Parts: sequence; structure tokens; C-alpha cells
Amino acid sequence: MQKIFIITGSLLGATAVMIGAFGAHALRKMLEASGRSETFETAVKYQFYHAIALVLVGIIMFHVNHRWLTYSGYSFIGGVLIFSGSLYLLCFTGITKFGMITPIGGLLMIIGWLLLAGAVAKGM
Repeated sequence: MQKIFIITGSLLGATAVMIGAFGAHALRKMLEASGRSETFETAVKYQFYHAIALVLVGIIMFHVNHRWLTYSGYSFIGGVLIFSGSLYLLCFTGITKFGMITPIGGLLMIIGWLLLAGAVAKGM
């Protein structure tokens, strides 16, 4: 599981950099015209933060053996997919209903952090 989380986190980090650069250059005018620049930046930021968190979960798993770390990793992955994914879809399609599922992704991210804290507290 450690390897999967580290690889997935690394790939999420790489795609965050690529998507962020693409948005800053190729999509800047479209995002500014639609008023979605901040939304796009938020999606990229949260994807990147949680990519790093996922890599850290994988590293911590080498030292702490607790099932909550696995749940934490999956929560971060789900959170990124739902939170950032829904914001990207909102920016690219203009369909505001995608924003309705964004809080679910945010909740998964929060749960991931709490599970990480709990796993380390119980496992050390």
C-alpha cells in the first residue's frame, strides 16, 4: 500500500503542476473571461497539497502500522478526485451543478487528515 500511495501522490503532484501551468498560460484568458481563475487555482492548490499528504502517508506507513493510514490515503485520493475534479469540471464546462459535490471532496480531505492524526497517535 505504501508504494501505491507514494506513486499515486507523485502522479497527482505532477498532474497538478501540469494542469496549473496549462491554466496559467493556455487557459488564462478563458478562465479570466469566465471569472473562474480563483476556482481553478483553488483546485490546483488543493490537489497539490493532498498529493504531498498522500506521499507522506505512504512514507509514514513504513514506520507506523495502523489501518487508519490506509483509510487516510484513500480519503485523500477520493477528496482530490471529487474536490479538485468537480472544480475543474465547473471551470471547463461552466455547469455550476458540479460545485454541489465539491464539499464532499473537502469532507474526505478533512477525514483523511483526522485519520492520519489518529493513526499516528495510536500507532506510535
